[in-house]
Amino acid sequence: MGGRLDIELYGIPNCDTVKKARAWLAERGRAYGFHDYKKEGADPKRLARWADTVGWEALLNTRGTTFRKLPDAERTAIDRHRALTLMKAHPSLIKRPIVEYNGGLLVGFDPGNWTQALG
Repeated sequence: MGGRLDIELYGIPNCDTVKKARAWLAERGRAYGFHDYKKEGADPKRLARWADTVGWEALLNTRGTTFRKLPDAERTAIDRHRALTLMKAHPSLIKRPIVEYNGGLLVGFDPGNWTQALG
């Protein structure tokens, strides 16, 4: 297949939610590129662009073990700059999956939202 794919999925392969998202795409025969945070890291410019689009609060995963294991000083008084710095240093802090597609950005896996956006 030549050219750029219209869907780019960002996440961690062993994440259950990422697995569900990948299965959803496969069931619909949707081709996509996959960016593995564990192997490729998180691009600070892309994170900043996402934060501008959906807000850093929507990107930061505060429910996972990575966030809970952070020192108290790093978990308090979080602002945009601190959130982006933490997500760059610890990509597991980025909500998963994130999908960039022609026309938009999806954060997290919600089949209803995905059907509306991706068909």
